Amino acid sequence: MRRSNGEPAVEALQALIRIPTVSDWDGGKEDRAAFAALLDELRGRFPRLHDTCEVERISGDALLVRWVGRTREAPVVLMAHLDVVPVDDPSGWTHPPFAADMVDGFIWGRGALDCKGSLVAICQAVEDLVAEGVVPARDVWLSFGCNEEISGRAAKDAVAILRERRVEPWFVVDEGGAIVEGVLPGVDAEIAVVGVSEKGTVDVDLTARGDGGHASAPRRGGATARLARAITRLEKRPFPAHLPDATVEMMEHVAPHARMPYGAVFSHARLLRPVLAQVLARLGHETAALTRTTVAVTQLSGSPGANVIAATARAHVNMRVMVGETVDGAIERVRKTVGDPRVEVTLVSGDEPSPVSPTDDAAYRVLESTLEDVFPGIVPVPYVMLAATDSRHFHRVWPRVYRFTPFRMSTAQRASIHGVDERIGVEALLDGVRWYRRLLESL
Repeated sequence: MRRSNGEPAVEALQALIRIPTVSDWDGGKEDRAAFAALLDELRGRFPRLHDTCEVERISGDALLVRWVGRTREAPVVLMAHLDVVPVDDPSGWTHPPFAADMVDGFIWGRGALDCKGSLVAICQAVEDLVAEGVVPARDVWLSFGCNEEISGRAAKDAVAILRERRVEPWFVVDEGGAIVEGVLPGVDAEIAVVGVSEKGTVDVDLTARGDGGHASAPRRGGATARLARAITRLEKRPFPAHLPDATVEMMEHVAPHARMPYGAVFSHARLLRPVLAQVLARLGHETAALTRTTVAVTQLSGSPGANVIAATARAHVNMRVMVGETVDGAIERVRKTVGDPRVEVTLVSGDEPSPVSPTDDAAYRVLESTLEDVFPGIVPVPYVMLAATDSRHFHRVWPRVYRFTPFRMSTAQRASIHGVDERIGVEALLDGVRWYRRLLESL
């Protein structure tokens, strides 16, 4: 199964997937030797990049790379991350998650899309241009984090180093939206969704306590029952739906490419904002997430024994806070929705939503024109990124941060990110290399 088609980028991605650089909230479960092996593999796969650029190892296993251009003014930063999320049950995968099998035109494995595909595409584009003797018009920085999946410090450290060196990026491009279809009703064309902002993140613990005891004599209203009621209330009473300006702008961009009557509706999205928010909230989980702060219960814990009543029951809740809202506001709404003083709501961590990057200046036009050159007929549209990325740390300092992964992704592929059967099309990967190359040539 370990086949390749001879393309350096394909072989490089397969090699990197086979190195399980898994981040874990429990640092004791991480294999730091895997990260060292991946850095060695990168050097072996992209020797010209390493010999020509200034490659600096930071934050343990992250990389900050400077490709010196003809001017230091208004540099560009390209981002990716080296780490991947754990695999819960490898037996559920069609192909082993760290084998990097190439089957039916796809490379299968954890990290293929998130985010080793982008890592390879960036490095291959730079490697090829260096081999041709190209010197970029301006400095290009590559920031490759090593702990993005656990909200680690690597990206913050990269920002601190750039600020210390008085680097002021013209714009930053990190992972994010992709080339998709079928996301919006009435839109048959492929669209390239470019994240101009991203939701905030909040992690809270819900904790209920009771008397505990033997399971043979349960009391009503114990810790687990109160916790279950709190979770059910959160499920039944979602946050209100509304459309931020970036989502309205997305609809206005796709309006000329949508069938009637959707085209007419989208073209008047600004006027129809309240109605559209309600409609999108009911169309499916992806479109619903575009309209509101989301709440997901991700972890549960209770009794230590099968015949023991839990004295303490706990649920971990992950929220993604809509642009225009705040972390404090989200926590307060959770408390009111739970409506039970015996269920503690405790903040674990929180990041505010990112600012909104401009779409009416030269930086965004470079991204649009690069898309049009490499993917003719694709419709570029701005949107609010639903997940969190390392780029949020850059966006707190610099105004033009865009989140785009230049790969075609089906609905099933998007669902495989952090899930089962993650995979990338070989042609999609090579198109991504071309996109990064064209972007660098356009600077």
